[in-house]
Amino acid sequence: MSELHSIGWYSSQITPRLPKQVFKPVPQRLWGGLVYMLLTIAGIWAIAAHQFSPWVNLAIALGLGQTMAGLGFLGHEVLHGTVVKTAWLRDLIGCICFAQFNLGAKLWRKWHNMEHHAHTQDEDTDPDAWATMEKLYKRPLLRWIYKLPPGFRAFFNFASFSLFFSIHSSLMFKRYIGEFKPRDRAMVWMQLLVPWAIWLSLLALIGPGKWLFAYVIPVMIANALVIGYISTNHQLNPLTPVNDPLANSLSVTVPRWVDMLHFNFSYHTEHHLYPGVNAKYGPMIKAVVKEMWPEQYFELPLLQALKALWKTPRIYHNYTDLVDPGNGHVFGSLGHGLDAEQFAYRQIDVPKQGPAPMGLGTLEQSPAQGD
Repeated sequence: MSELHSIGWYSSQITPRLPKQVFKPVPQRLWGGLVYMLLTIAGIWAIAAHQFSPWVNLAIALGLGQTMAGLGFLGHEVLHGTVVKTAWLRDLIGCICFAQFNLGAKLWRKWHNMEHHAHTQDEDTDPDAWATMEKLYKRPLLRWIYKLPPGFRAFFNFASFSLFFSIHSSLMFKRYIGEFKPRDRAMVWMQLLVPWAIWLSLLALIGPGKWLFAYVIPVMIANALVIGYISTNHQLNPLTPVNDPLANSLSVTVPRWVDMLHFNFSYHTEHHLYPGVNAKYGPMIKAVVKEMWPEQYFELPLLQALKALWKTPRIYHNYTDLVDPGNGHVFGSLGHGLDAEQFAYRQIDVPKQGPAPMGLGTLEQSPAQGD
């Protein structure tokens, strides 16, 4: 494993090479959000007010899925304080942007800003880190899933993208609601219940048939688009005892017009280096990082990263290896033997019951086999 460095260490190296303007909020990003909001309202109104054929409604629903995802990407920026700094306005805009997922600003800032960013790829404290073998043995459902054939399991995993962000948000609500002070806890509940009240009122107003196209299908598409990025952010990287964004994060590449639609969400390593800097400046940070640490920086085309997710398991055998408990295939992680084109693996005997040891080991030197 290469020497790990903290975010502060990287910041001390990179910041002198960045112009001061990158550390200022970018309120102009709200214009894109306004366009997405107006398109969302117009799409829902079109479905509600007209008797279109199912195919026309489906086409509108596809567009709504993109606008809802776009609002989610903007909400992520806003709640990091990179668009507006005024706290009440930041939270209000964030709640609006995340309303389709029934996710409130306070919960998101606790779960994402305070826990995930502070403890990225820490096996115990990152709420978004995937399970280790030790945790697998404690989760009967997860053990059952890994008894399924790898291809079927991968298909199930990708199909779940259409629901995963909303479900994970609900799990984070359950995990963290008790940690809020009573006054803040009431606000977290309100930020959960108000969006649900809006969507259920829409259901009562337009009926289940139109609601399917106006909300259910669009939010499933939005989930899939958002998780299509989020799943690549860290799941191919090793667990790290030091929060080192170059080791534990991955940036993906997409066409420039996709970056424009999705608020530069592809620049994820850059975001973890500077969560308080707007993603507009992701390309600028990327250029500096690649110049200074070209061997440590990980990037893949989005489709190639998704292919790697399809081909590899999501259980950590140790800090640097991913293991399929069903067949004993062990794959390296990024920087530790993972080839995102060949997907070579080695074979081990997986204990039927745990706990399994975790360690900071690197890949053993053993013959690789084709997948």
